[in-house]
Amino acid sequence: MSNNDTRIRVALIADTHGFLDPRIAKRVAECDYAVHAGDVGGADVLCALNPRQQVVAVRGNNDTPERWSDSETHFLENLPPQATLDLPGGTLVVLHGDDRRSIVERHRFLRQQFPEARAVVCGHSHQLAMDCDQQPWVLNPGAAGRTRTNGGPSCLILTCDKSNWDIEALQLPSRKFPNRDGQRRLRQAEG
Repeated sequence: MSNNDTRIRVALIADTHGFLDPRIAKRVAECDYAVHAGDVGGADVLCALNPRQQVVAVRGNNDTPERWSDSETHFLENLPPQATLDLPGGTLVVLHGDDRRSIVERHRFLRQQFPEARAVVCGHSHQLAMDCDQQPWVLNPGAAGRTRTNGGPSCLILTCDKSNWDIEALQLPSRKFPNRDGQRRLRQAEG
């Protein structure tokens, strides 16, 4: 297999809000790249992403100095509002997507804004979605933490080579995790 035929695996996540589900982190470690579509919530999430090659992350509407600890705000300087990742067979555009449009309007807008992309990854809604009927694809990995996971934390795994892109959705059952005070409770969808 030549370098042009190498298959690349990319974990797509979003909306961790300061907590990365360890089961998602395990899947990320099996991938070449990790892409975070914003609302990271803290440096510990970025540090927990350990793909084989690179992490690409963008800033979400909740990634502000007021919402991150003072000791971590310098990480925000490295979170752009938008990023691109050149992959075999096309370009992946990453942004958070907090634009107040309906999902249908947002997908139409993203396709108009990034017609050269093979896919656009966005977060914000916490709703797992794979709109692959047109190009560019519009992908939302849902929430990979414990806030508003809509049934459980989720991510998307993109496998690509020069000619084919395949996308797999992974949604895990909700689990109990200790909260910051050390008590255990089930975190359900929060408003």
